[in-house]
This record gives sequence, C-alpha cells and structure tokens, in this order.
Amino acid sequence: MKQVMQDLSTGETYVIDAPVPNVTKGCVLIDTSISLISAGTERMLVDFGKASLLDKARQQPDKVKMVIDKIKTDGLLTTIDAVKSKLAQPIPLGYCNVGVISEVGHGVEYYKPGERVVSNGPHADVVNVPVNLSARIPDNVDDETASFTVLASIGLQGIRLAKPELGEYFVVTGAGLIGLLTIQMLIANGCHVLAIDFDKDKLDIAKSYGASTCNPADGEDPVSAAYAFSLGNGVDSVIITASTKSNDPVSQAARMCRKRGRIILVGVVGLELNRTEFYEKELSFQVSCSYGPGRYDIEYENKGHDYPYGYVRWTEQRNFEAVLGMMAKGKIDVKSLVSHRYSFDNVKEAYEKLANDKKTLGLLLQYTSDKKTRHNTTVRLSEAAYDTNKPVVSFIGAGNYASRILIPAFKEAGGQLRTIVTSGGVSSAVNGKKAGFAKASTDVDSILSDSDTNVIVVATRHNTHASYVIEALRAKKNVFVEKPLALTMDELDDVFKVYNEAKNEGSQSRLMVGYNRRFSPHIKKIKSLLSSVNEPKTFIMTMNAGEIPKNHWTQDKEIGGGRIIGEACHLIDLMKYLADADINSMHATSMGNSPGVEVTEDKAVITLGFTDGSIGAVHYFANGAQSFPKERIEVFVSGRVLQLDNFRKLHGFGWPGFKKMHLYQQDKGQKNCVVSFLDAVNEGKPSPIDPEDLYQVAKFSILAAEMIRGK
Repeated sequence: MKQVMQDLSTGETYVIDAPVPNVTKGCVLIDTSISLISAGTERMLVDFGKASLLDKARQQPDKVKMVIDKIKTDGLLTTIDAVKSKLAQPIPLGYCNVGVISEVGHGVEYYKPGERVVSNGPHADVVNVPVNLSARIPDNVDDETASFTVLASIGLQGIRLAKPELGEYFVVTGAGLIGLLTIQMLIANGCHVLAIDFDKDKLDIAKSYGASTCNPADGEDPVSAAYAFSLGNGVDSVIITASTKSNDPVSQAARMCRKRGRIILVGVVGLELNRTEFYEKELSFQVSCSYGPGRYDIEYENKGHDYPYGYVRWTEQRNFEAVLGMMAKGKIDVKSLVSHRYSFDNVKEAYEKLANDKKTLGLLLQYTSDKKTRHNTTVRLSEAAYDTNKPVVSFIGAGNYASRILIPAFKEAGGQLRTIVTSGGVSSAVNGKKAGFAKASTDVDSILSDSDTNVIVVATRHNTHASYVIEALRAKKNVFVEKPLALTMDELDDVFKVYNEAKNEGSQSRLMVGYNRRFSPHIKKIKSLLSSVNEPKTFIMTMNAGEIPKNHWTQDKEIGGGRIIGEACHLIDLMKYLADADINSMHATSMGNSPGVEVTEDKAVITLGFTDGSIGAVHYFANGAQSFPKERIEVFVSGRVLQLDNFRKLHGFGWPGFKKMHLYQQDKGQKNCVVSFLDAVNEGKPSPIDPEDLYQVAKFSILAAEMIRGK
C-alpha cells in the first residue's frame, strides 16, 4: 500500500510504500477511493515541519520545559538524541477518508465487506480504522461529498455545544472549510448567520448559502457589523473556526455577544482573555473537542465500547451519521468547496498547492490503483546477502523503544538486519528503510519460516510477548524479548515449558530478556566493588517513574500488564544480579486511596529477601518531581555505601580507593546488553542471563503486581 507521510524535522511531504496493515480486532480494513486534504490542519502541520528548530521551540513552550527537565536529569547528549529521534519520526497526514470495506476484524458485526464507509483514516490507499471512527454512506451520497463528513462533524460538534435555537443570531469567525460547513448547518437549523473572514472569495461562498458577511480587510468592523446584524441586541453565539495566533477573534466575540451569550472555539487562536469582557456579560466560553464525545477515549475509539444512546446522544460516530443524513437530504453543499482534484500519484502537487495558495479550500485525492496491488504483506526495502553463520536479525515491533534504542543497538553490534514486522505496516517501512532492513512486513509467519533469520527480537506491546516468544522458540530461533517476558504465571510457565522442550530436543536457541541495566558500566563497577565483600547487602532502588495517564496502554492490565510488571521488573532483576543470590521472600504494597482520588498501582514498595541474607526495597513512585533523578540505586554493606543517580553519576562513601565515576552521557547498558547477546549467538555460548534468573524475575514481578491488586 502507499501512504502520505510528513517529516517533522524538515516539513517534507512524501509517499511511502508499505506493507498492507493487518485488520485488527474491532476494526475494518478499507480500500480508499477518495480522501480530502484538510486545508487548515494539514497546512498548519506542514508549516510547523518547515519551521526552524528555534521556531518549533517557540511554538511549543511546554515541550521546551520538558526538554530542560530531561537535560537536568539525563544529561545534554542523551536529551539531544531523544529530541532528534522524536523529530525524525514521520507522522501520517489526513483524516477524511472514503472507501470500500475489504475485510472486517474480529468482533465486528455492524459492517460487511463491500460497504462504502467514511472514516478518519489517513491519506493511504488502504486504512485500518476502528468501527466507532467510521460510518456507513447512504446510497445517494457520492464519494466526493462524503469525504467532507469528518470536517463537517468538527463543525457540528461546535454547534451542539452552542445549543442553537430557531431564529437565533450566530457569528462564524473564519470561513475556511469547517467554517463554511458550519454556516450551512446553522442555516439548516433555522439560525441567522454572519460570516467573518479576510477572504472575499470565501465570503462570497458563504453569501451564496444565505449568510451575511463581514470583511475586516475592507475596513469593516466585526463588532459593529455583528450588532447591526443582530438588530442592535448583540449576537446569541459565536463559533470561532479560524486559525490564527491573534487574540482578536476571542476578544471580538466577547464584545459582539449579548449578555449571557455563548462562545465556542473550534479552531486554534490566541487565548489571552480579557476578564472584564467576559465578566460584565456573564459569557460562556467553551473549547470544542474534534468530532464529539468519544474522541481520544481509548475505551470508545480503540476498544469499541459505545456510550449508551440514552445518555450520550451524539457521539463522534453519530455526528458522522448526522452529517451524512444532511448530505443525503441536500442540506450540505460541498461542490462549491472543492478547489482541485488530484490523482493520488500526484499528491506532492496537491501539497505544493496547499502550501503556496492560502485561498485553497478542498483538495481531493483520487485513488484509482488496482486494489489487488495494494494488499502486499511484504515490501522489499533493499537487496542484501547474509552470512547465516552469523546473527541474522528480524524484528517484531517498531515502537519508540525499538526504533530509538534496540534497532540501532543490534545494527551497531553487528546484527545483519533482515525483516521488520509490524501490524500497521507503515512503521515497519519507515524504520526498516532508515535502519537498512531488507524487508518490511505485516506477516509474522514470514520471519518464523525464514531460514536465513536466526535471531528474532520481540518488541511489541506486552500482552503479545509470551506468545511471540513461544512461536519463535518453536521455530528454533534465538529470541531477544523486550521486558516483560510474560504478564501472568500461566504465560510464564508456558514459555518455559516450550523452552525446556526445545532444549531437550537438542535446540540451541537462546532466550534473552532486555534487562539492560545489569550491563551498564556503572553496574559493572558496583559489581566489581561488591565482589570484595563477602556478607549480606542492603539495597534501596528508587524509580521516580513520573505520572502517566490512567488509560495509557501500559496501565491496562490486559495489554501492558501494569507498570510493576512492565518496568519495576528492571530493578528486581538488578537487585537479584547485585545480590548474586536467589529470591526467597517478597512483599509488595501500593499507596492507599484517598478521598476522591483513585491511586494506580504505580506508587508501590516491593521488599525482597535473598538466600544469602541480603534484603532490599524497590520504590516505584509515579508521584515525584521530574527534577529528581529518575533512577537512584543505593547499596549499603560493611560500613560502606554506593549511590548511583540516573546511570550517570556513581559515588562511593567509605570505599577504599573509590570515590566517584561520572559519565557525560547516560548509559543504561542497552548497547552492552545487545552486544553480549549477539556474542553468545555468534560464539555458541549460553545466553548472558541465566534462564533461571529470567524465570525468577518474571515470577516475582507478576506476584508483586498480584499482591498489590489483591490487597
């Protein structure tokens, strides 16, 4: 398939050839016929990409603060690498898609293949879209008209928040695509509408719908025009659909409203409000969120859990359907909004037009390629020959950690990169091409059956780790899996059952989990210092993890397993490694709930006991300050102390001949971890971490999470 992407670092817009996405649970796979370029939103993204690094920083002061905080804790070089990596990740463009369903995912009963639908899918000839972000198109609505559905729904949600009544006086500030669609829907609702814009051509279109107009570029005063329009009473409501850094639209809206008027912000404008303007009239001001209720709600959008009809009448999908219903009755005209039509093959011309012509409205992309050619599950990225006596590496997963850390580490360590597989296809093509993989694919079986691949790296979401590891072991591959190894004891036992069966059958497959911290230079130094002390040790290991949303996938027990299993496992492994003894006791507890506050399990203490008498506590806290070290390791033994902050600064207290070890750049041992694993594969040695250690760490991570949940 082909998809439009934008490089955030340069602003370049390009088309990538990628494997067709897999249709996932609760989703539909759509062959695109037409998509609409959103002139406002997409021009803003393109302009942001073309801006200098300084201008990007000026536009995102909140992000600058995060960067400064990261420099303080992780160091300048580590932060620079992270920022560069973030900007190097291209983003998909587009969210107004029309096409025909080719396949439905598990659990989808509402749709059937062959039906025409609109969705918020990107500019791509095949898209995989959740059911609740799509809607069936009526027979008498053509594809071009339907492509405006999502944009119209954005305006419709603003209208719903304004709660218009028959005969009310409305102002729409900004007569772009969303503004012109909003004007039509307000008029259909029986409202009087005044359109304000600096573009005469757009105002002429608004006038053709029956709206009054005001053009400040001609010297007209918007506030005076609004009062004259509303018979001297002030307007009932203002919907702002403009995109500008100026504060004028909000200030003007406040001054032109009647007492207790309503102002709804749909667009993006300056928000330095004048309290007096709002106070004296008791004005209401509300920001509209995209297409409506359900937007950005993982339960609704990703998991398909609809809101009860009687309690949430207008969800984003129902807004789609309402717009399509108006189109079917001829209440919305889009023919006047189409500026140009382009073949998808000429998409670059479309974006050049978008960037250079500010008067442009609707740019339509038409997809005419043979649908069979769109559905290739594997795309060749380069030609390469492999020495199968050395590690030939294929990846499952290309998320942030895999693309930033693991893939470069395997490449630098000498791994021959073969195939990269993702469910969506685009990330495998983007990261595969960047890193030098030979192929990108959405077919996991293609690497399991590949005779050249002898190492498989599993870097997917946590709930898939155990099953992929089992498949790879059965295929007699060496396996490196990003932590955690499993989310439940049943999964863990299944992994080791298959591992031991393969071993008994003579398989040389190695199993490795990415517990990289034990391979860091600071930990190696600590290990060497502790080797001279033959007595029990006391550990305090603190992870100042930082708060993340409760609905983030890592917090989902079914998908991410929670942060104790998914991340605190690092410190459990590290403590076991430094104690150099088996774990023989464990207790875990999390912070209790307080009135009105639900506490997630990522504020917990895990205490461990070891067979040599050592003890330790893992402090996993998500409620600390970002300026405090994210990780602090402390070891107390024989009247001496070692303290490591953020894998940059190690201090020794009371240690003969050792005071400190500082690095300019944070080093958590990721590269050394991969090097050790590939060396073991290359030289026919056992895996760098003993399988018994892997089992114990996974077991006690799972038990800790279960103990916290069951308290």
